[in-house]
Amino acid sequence: MRILLAEDVHMIRGALVALLQLEPDLHVVTTVDRGDTIVKAALESQPDVAIIDIDLPGIDGLTAAAELHKQLPSCRTLILTSLGRPGTLRRALSARVSGFLLKDSPPDQLALAVRSVAAGRRVVDPQLALTAWDLPDNPLSPRELEVLRLAARGADAAEIAGCLYLSKGTVRNYLTAIVGKLGARNRIDAIRIAEEAGWLP
Repeated sequence: MRILLAEDVHMIRGALVALLQLEPDLHVVTTVDRGDTIVKAALESQPDVAIIDIDLPGIDGLTAAAELHKQLPSCRTLILTSLGRPGTLRRALSARVSGFLLKDSPPDQLALAVRSVAAGRRVVDPQLALTAWDLPDNPLSPRELEVLRLAARGADAAEIAGCLYLSKGTVRNYLTAIVGKLGARNRIDAIRIAEEAGWLP
């Protein structure tokens, strides 16, 4: 089984490669440390499974996984994350990933997960799946998420307006709507709620 591994932390990447190479049927054919190099590396190496860290420089792992699914549908994707947030799991499933594994899972779970997704099965942490089932859908529109994402990075209304080509008044209206939809006390509370739910990538 041919594997592509995308992980930006050198020590973790090395440990994962060593762990996978202990399995006689698993072979790591290429490793990358950036999300924006995954598709190119996969097209060159033709892996059966891509193990992708969710938090990568360049583009995030979920965006890369969605693009990989379009360009190389034969390659299954297994997302690794330290963020066990239900909203993140929902984003992963909508990106057509085959598996979602927490980084603190027991080491033997990784090889089992790789084999399962290669066989066409979905692998998801059961407790996280149940929590995601109970989580309400994200009530924010794509534009509201853009506004909140910029606010979470510290941008004020004027900076957000400049980035999104909106008026300051429109941005303030969006922020007020966001706070209301999330039942938040203020903008900071809205950011916290969205981040904890996994709605802000």
